Amino acid sequence: MVQISLSTLKTILFTLGPLALPRIISYYRNYRAKARWRPVPVRPLPTYVYTALNILFVSCLFALISTIPTFAPENIFLVTSSRLQTPNDVLFTRLGYLRPDGKLTAADDLLKPRIASIDARCLYLFYGPSVVTHCPFCKSDEPMSYFWYAIPMILFPHIIHLFALGAATSSAIAGKEGNRWRTSAVMIGIGLALFECYLTGAGDFKANARALRAEDLNHFHWNMRIWRGMGIAVADAALAGFLWASATNRMFVVPPTTAERMETSIKVLGNARGRLGALTIVRNVVVRDEGLRRKAEAYWRNEGQIMSEVMDEREVVEGMKSALGSGRIDVTKVEEEARRFADGIFIGPNGVQQQQPS
Repeated sequence: MVQISLSTLKTILFTLGPLALPRIISYYRNYRAKARWRPVPVRPLPTYVYTALNILFVSCLFALISTIPTFAPENIFLVTSSRLQTPNDVLFTRLGYLRPDGKLTAADDLLKPRIASIDARCLYLFYGPSVVTHCPFCKSDEPMSYFWYAIPMILFPHIIHLFALGAATSSAIAGKEGNRWRTSAVMIGIGLALFECYLTGAGDFKANARALRAEDLNHFHWNMRIWRGMGIAVADAALAGFLWASATNRMFVVPPTTAERMETSIKVLGNARGRLGALTIVRNVVVRDEGLRRKAEAYWRNEGQIMSEVMDEREVVEGMKSALGSGRIDVTKVEEEARRFADGIFIGPNGVQQQQPS
């Protein structure tokens, strides 16, 4: 496995940073400019999307917890600070001193004869203690047998991750906002699993045979646990960000289809028709009930009297004269708009002018 030092990372950042930073700033400015003219306004996060984000958060949290060394299997070369060339008896004698009762455990006795050679110890550091200890058909001269035995253990966390991705992007939990990311999420989960299988299958397990000091050993199995957890956490965090941005219409906005717009328009028209029907019923009740009719007539008489008094006030009269005299209000245009508005009320469903009541 290729290792990248901190100095190499700094060199890459200082080299690519000045090139990438202007592009990032330009992309952000273009996004802000387009956001002002987006066809769909920004909306609050739908309630059902919170469940999907919580699933991704839990998956990300468990992935990060799995990278903690406390939950990793014991590495006897690391805990005893031993070289790969340390004799087997010396190695396990040191290990015995670290046990609570000063004696090797049953698992230690089972592991001891299996890592007697240099190749077996290289396989131990590459595949971990569980594979080397419990594989019934693995042999040091057939290193690929360890790989085939390790595949289920490699794929197991990725399968759990795929279940989490599937749940977070299912239409039953996240609606259409989450379902649109389902294919991408599954491809990312499968890609992580295949990438780890490739690194393990194509890796050189004998690279540690050339290490002469304990500090030079590459603990591939333990390093891979860290990279796996970090990769799953980053994937979950990225998917959660994309889901949040698309669900709130901040990014990745998909304009509604013609069928969806028609359905929305029909619902609005139906709601308006229902309100007009209710208004008609109320109007009929008011007209037919003598008491309500009298109250309505008294209200409009009072309203007419109040408006007449307002229009007779000096300030209002002077304001109207000023507006009409300065030409700010075109009386002819106002009368024409009023006539068109009145004619539009009496247009039938076929666009035919209906006879106005006398």
